[in-house]
Amino acid sequence: MPANVSTADLYDAYGANIQVLSPIFKEYGAIKQFCGEIITLKLFEDNTLVRQTLSLSGKGKVLVVDGGGSLRCALLGDNIAQLAVDNQWNGIVIYGCVRDVKILTTLPIGIKAINNIPIKSVKRNEGQSGINLNFANATIKEGDYLYADEDGIIISDTPLSLRT
Repeated sequence: MPANVSTADLYDAYGANIQVLSPIFKEYGAIKQFCGEIITLKLFEDNTLVRQTLSLSGKGKVLVVDGGGSLRCALLGDNIAQLAVDNQWNGIVIYGCVRDVKILTTLPIGIKAINNIPIKSVKRNEGQSGINLNFANATIKEGDYLYADEDGIIISDTPLSLRT
């Protein structure tokens, strides 16, 4: 997403063809504007799959995690976020919580989540990957494209661009 293109501009150009997530997310990473092809995870209070997925190459990708909206524990902390940076992920969106916020805000990656809490998740190796997700008034499919900035998050089933 070029620096001069915003989600508002993309909405103006593609409104009928995109989904806009409800404005329930806070920004945590140092990068405020990010986009990429979506990889999906669905899990509940267990971040094992988050770590496994972010350990893989993520160039051009955004991890979207449906954590069931749980406010009881964090699904991402500084160590796992650093894995994402090291493996070139463009961003992470979590329908759940994060922790280690002071460090997350310094990392060169886009991170959005619904809140933060100091409690870490359990490790049961449970969850699903590559499935359709439904939260924040949107249906999010693996292979869709996510665009995020200070105005919000939009989802498209095709890459978006604006002619300049």
